[in-house]
Amino acid sequence: MTAPTLLVLYGSQTGTAQDTAERIGRQAQRRRLTVRVEALDSYNVANLISQSLVVFVCSTTGQGDPPDNMKNFWRFLFRKSLPAGSLCRLDCAVLGLGDSSYPKFNFVAKKLYKRLLQLGANALLPVGLADDQHDLGPDGVIDPWLVSFWQRALSLYPAPAGLSPLRDDQPLPPRYVFTFLDDITDKPPERQTPPPERQGPPSSAHPFLARMVSNQRVTDPSHFQDVRHIEFDITGSNIEFSAGDVVMMRPRNSQEDVEQFCQLLRLDPDRHFTLTPTDSSVVSVPSLLPQPCTIRCLVESFLDIAAVPRRSFFELLATFATNELEREKLSEFCSAQGQDDLFAYCNRPRRTALEVLADFPHTTAELSVDHLLDLFPEIQPRSFSIASSLLAHPNQIHILLAVVEYKTRLYKPRKGLCSSWLAGLAPTQGEVYVPLWVKKGGLKFPKDPDTPVIMVGPGTGVAPFRAAIQERISQGKTANILFFGCRSESKDFYCRAEWEEKVRAGQLTLFTAFSRDQEDKVYVQHRVREHGKLLWDLIANKNAFFYIAGNAKQMPTGVCDALKDVFRVEGSMSENEAQEMLDAMEKAGRFQSETWA
Repeated sequence: MTAPTLLVLYGSQTGTAQDTAERIGRQAQRRRLTVRVEALDSYNVANLISQSLVVFVCSTTGQGDPPDNMKNFWRFLFRKSLPAGSLCRLDCAVLGLGDSSYPKFNFVAKKLYKRLLQLGANALLPVGLADDQHDLGPDGVIDPWLVSFWQRALSLYPAPAGLSPLRDDQPLPPRYVFTFLDDITDKPPERQTPPPERQGPPSSAHPFLARMVSNQRVTDPSHFQDVRHIEFDITGSNIEFSAGDVVMMRPRNSQEDVEQFCQLLRLDPDRHFTLTPTDSSVVSVPSLLPQPCTIRCLVESFLDIAAVPRRSFFELLATFATNELEREKLSEFCSAQGQDDLFAYCNRPRRTALEVLADFPHTTAELSVDHLLDLFPEIQPRSFSIASSLLAHPNQIHILLAVVEYKTRLYKPRKGLCSSWLAGLAPTQGEVYVPLWVKKGGLKFPKDPDTPVIMVGPGTGVAPFRAAIQERISQGKTANILFFGCRSESKDFYCRAEWEEKVRAGQLTLFTAFSRDQEDKVYVQHRVREHGKLLWDLIANKNAFFYIAGNAKQMPTGVCDALKDVFRVEGSMSENEAQEMLDAMEKAGRFQSETWA
């Protein structure tokens, strides 16, 4: 059988599944196969019935949800009207990317695999379940899975006769060609201005330029953590949202990093270029890049040079190495045996892609500008829980932002790209605009005015609950119970004056836990146990909803254990019965959580 076009379709939330899909695409090119790599929602799913060979790569988000860029595909694939044998001509493979510390580990990949079989597809091998918790990381599953996939796929669809595979150290042709426009001398405008009013809600492709109204530090100056309360004006945006929704922003690289990058690659930041795909049937010019574009715009707004690079970055970089020492080191980082060394060099100290380029100067000097979009992924948007209600603050979006900065063994402190960018914007020094859009969040609040809501939100986890409390009070709903925790009452008690005012007005019941204000640490889960009698009454007799939001380390598990203890003590339940009650609440939507790493 002659080789068909291999189609690699991905559902990716943070870029990891996309990176893996593109890696599979490069492996196909080296095996001389025609290949196309595409996000699931940009692919016309109706064409799936005529495809011969497809690899699906997908991650799982939230509470077992599909990523944003495969939701339309997901809805289509699970239509009851699809005939049972509609994919009988399809040979396929499914690779999931997940984290086994989450309860719905690789749920999307497992469900997709079952559905494809229901529709008659032929699976070339069992579903791959990559796990961040594996000793070797996700590659511990991905690498052997890909070996099996290629053995099976190439036995069914051999590469064209007479063509030997390309070696791993040979550069592949770039996806794009840069054409520099020396006759254009006008520089792009340095300052953003709001666009004219437009129809329809903003989106990733067409964000709204929102004016930053204020950017205030809300932690004490002596506190180690800089947390900001930031407000945006969204007048004229057509943006609507409810409590629990999130605002999306795509950050920018710092001017310092942009300048260093251009120096390392000997690029003029103000030079204009146009992009041309080398094969327009396989890729198109990214919609977020203007045509023509400056190098500065490309590096500042598109290339993710400040991220910790993935293994695929080193695989691509190694193909340009001519210096023997650098080539040897890069090849080691690309090998299965060298993953411990790569982790120690790159992941543990959180070394950025830009710093890697500086560490391999001879290889960096060999880089062609045409390969920049192959080497560096696109900057991914960041999501923030909206911390305000439109009913309380019309035409505004508020967020609580923890500025990420920490030390590793590297001399320069590590900084979060988005939090540092936002924290550095000062509306007091002139008008500042930030491109943003809104999407539905995972938390849903009850419509019944008499249903109590119990919210556990330590630290910045309180953000979605500030929106919920404002929204519910505006609607006359006063059965609001908040458990808030932080280190110190005097240093990081966010929104204190607002909570105390609502308590005085009889609109909120507040329980606080300040972990470092006494010798024994007190956390929100301790307060949950202390107030077990009240919580049991609200949940068992008044149908209360229970919510958790915040850091995903130990807090959610601690709160769940405390809640099950409440069920056991106050409801006279066994451990199994307490777990069953929690599971039943979750299934009914009465227990919800939104946690992040």
